Amino acid sequence: MLKSLRMLALGAAVSFGAISAQAQMTPAQKAEIEQLVRDYILKNPEIVQDAIVELEKRQRDSEVAARQKALKDLGPELAARGAIAGNPNGDVTVIEFFDYNCGFCKRGLVDLQRLVKEDGKLKIVLKDLPILSQGSKDAAQVAAVVKKQLKPDAFWDYHVKLMSKTGQIGKQQAMDVAKELGLDLAKIEKDMGDPTIAAGFEETRKVADALGLSGTPSYVIADDVVIGAVGYDQLKMRISSVRKCGKSAC
Repeated sequence: MLKSLRMLALGAAVSFGAISAQAQMTPAQKAEIEQLVRDYILKNPEIVQDAIVELEKRQRDSEVAARQKALKDLGPELAARGAIAGNPNGDVTVIEFFDYNCGFCKRGLVDLQRLVKEDGKLKIVLKDLPILSQGSKDAAQVAAVVKKQLKPDAFWDYHVKLMSKTGQIGKQQAMDVAKELGLDLAKIEKDMGDPTIAAGFEETRKVADALGLSGTPSYVIADDVVIGAVGYDQLKMRISSVRKCGKSAC
């Protein structure tokens, strides 16, 4: 019976829309159908919840489809310009989008460190997405220059030291870590004006937009986009699945 009522209301709503669009409905007819739909919803309010659930499902499906298309379209470009940690020739790649002032990224750093330590076949690509503050942008700019002065393993150490600092991170904190590592600070200052650095950040932002990333950290693992600090176990499970079947979930 309830199903029949739902079909009746749906049919009335569809008919109402079609007739209204053609300007063939009298005010009395319009009021009658509006009252019918209103009464039905009041008597069966659960259909509102059903509609919300269905809408959220369709939105999720749409986001997943858009991300899948973006991953396919981006291809190898997805990992371009990123700093590399772990095994540069690894059989599985985890791409992380991060911000130096992101508390959840700091939490997720521990997971990545553990994965790199335990998994000698894992490749990590770090994509700086400074979205939280001007300090984030300044720190990212320094880090981009430092990356050019260091080998991958050494830059990973720099990244860990900078990400592990407490409080707000900006240019000064990034330069302090560079000083700790004995880098040429004058050269860093000079090279920070390199226009390719800003272009690299803009490229990363466009990639993040195409993937529909809503925050940091976000990860790309094979065919999957993972948003948030999901933890070591979730990341490891997806990595294992990629090795097993080529997908993040078999």
